[in-house]
Amino acid sequence: MTRADRLPLAHIAVAVTAFGVAACMALMQALSRANLDLPFRSAQIYYLSVTAHGTLMALVFTTFFIMGLGYALVPRALGRPLRHEGLAWASFWIALGGTLATLTAIFVGKASVLYTFYPPLKAHPAFYIGLTLLVVGSWGWGFSVLRTLRAWRRENAGVPIPLAVHGFATTIIVWFIATAGVAAEMLFLLIPWSLGIEKTIDPELARTLFWWFGHPLVYFWLLPAYVIWYTVLPRAAGGKLFSDNLARLVFVLFIVLSSPVGLHHQAMDPGIPAGWKLFHTFNTMWILFPSFVTAFTIIASLEVAGRARGATGLFNWIGKLPWGDPLVASVLLAMLLFAFGGFGGAINASYGMNAMVHNTAWVQGHFHLTVGSAVALTFMGTTYWLLPRLTGRDLELGLLAKVQPYLWFAGMMLFSFSNHITGLMGMPRRVFDPSYGGDAFAAKWKMLTGVSAAGGVLLFVSAAFFVMVVLGTWLAGKKREQPPVEFSEPLEPAPKPLALFDRLGLWTVIAVLLVLVAYAYPIWHLISMPHFGSPGYSPF
Repeated sequence: MTRADRLPLAHIAVAVTAFGVAACMALMQALSRANLDLPFRSAQIYYLSVTAHGTLMALVFTTFFIMGLGYALVPRALGRPLRHEGLAWASFWIALGGTLATLTAIFVGKASVLYTFYPPLKAHPAFYIGLTLLVVGSWGWGFSVLRTLRAWRRENAGVPIPLAVHGFATTIIVWFIATAGVAAEMLFLLIPWSLGIEKTIDPELARTLFWWFGHPLVYFWLLPAYVIWYTVLPRAAGGKLFSDNLARLVFVLFIVLSSPVGLHHQAMDPGIPAGWKLFHTFNTMWILFPSFVTAFTIIASLEVAGRARGATGLFNWIGKLPWGDPLVASVLLAMLLFAFGGFGGAINASYGMNAMVHNTAWVQGHFHLTVGSAVALTFMGTTYWLLPRLTGRDLELGLLAKVQPYLWFAGMMLFSFSNHITGLMGMPRRVFDPSYGGDAFAAKWKMLTGVSAAGGVLLFVSAAFFVMVVLGTWLAGKKREQPPVEFSEPLEPAPKPLALFDRLGLWTVIAVLLVLVAYAYPIWHLISMPHFGSPGYSPF
């Protein structure tokens, strides 16, 4: 382990710890939603655990893992050390301190407001201040990485940005634009309100600022997974990347299109003009395109790998892929689950169809296929690949690492699809007791909640295997020389028009202008409306 590797390892340690705690919370919820008679089951514990699970999984695990992955890959791809390492370490401690403040507020029962923290449900100030510090810490990470890229570009004028770095720069740009919305919500609405400086709050304005951030958050999760799919998976599978240029096109499209889409989450909200909801819906449909391009490019890359391994038939290249490799298996299974999640996302974004599934169990089924599979499963497989390269230790408990992705896939199939079906049957999300005290209508989905619980158990076992492999490798893996981090090569050198895709400043300006078009009038409209405000309400 080198001195430089301590920084990414510290972030990954926090991420895996958060993941393990969140998995325990998820098991309790799955069993509780199946109406099993558990000794600890209560509405108060349930909503506390839902808040903890969402915050730990969606905000803490993902953010720390993405930061650690960036610190590990970017200096290696650029061939130069990280700039501002002191700032990077300070940012880590700020983010960790904020995380601990937020979790303390949750676990003492003062912040059961779910990870979306919609007012007028009101949490302790430590919850909001802690999450703000987590975001501030991530800004330090982004600044360090972008400054490292800038120094490299000064020394390598005219040279294309390495693809892995291009993907991480895209991730940071998307994150900076997205977090402007939630920073405004925290600083001007939630923190003054929670401290008692302001007596009331505008829930609709707060929701709008949250979803400015909340949907691009999905792409903050997804883009680093795409970096792995494009720059690591083809080599791990034994082939080459089908097209470097298509990968850069995808990253650029995410910069431009990721943020002006949030109002499709508010299709049922009053106070926002229908025309602006429709505008965001169109933008949401456009952002499906880069994921379709990704599907084509990665599948083509995998076919190249399969044929390099001796496949000659139309589809037998699929069987030639190294399905026993934990990284490859994790990503392939993540992609299969994400395909289902993508189709569900198009339904969520459709104004009419959204009315059918809004606030039902369908929604939790959907996002467990996206962040819970495309992202989390890719990150778990990446950990198996990355940890030996950072620690200089062999992967321990290799059998568990091989089995774990398939357990996750099976558990997610049971959990997610049963939730999709019960959502179509009308079962709400965010409800502690889906039986409604034995109501005859609610009894129709009882069997499916049991299937969902069985999926939750498999997911918990898979999560436990993952944590065991990480701990075993870190503490007991056989020491050896650190293997190099090698990135995938493209089939052909990138053509000259590539320079346009590397003009990240230009695409950022276009993205900011589009965000202003998408949000300036709706937010001004909300601010200019008569304000009555709402006091805060504690869930318990």
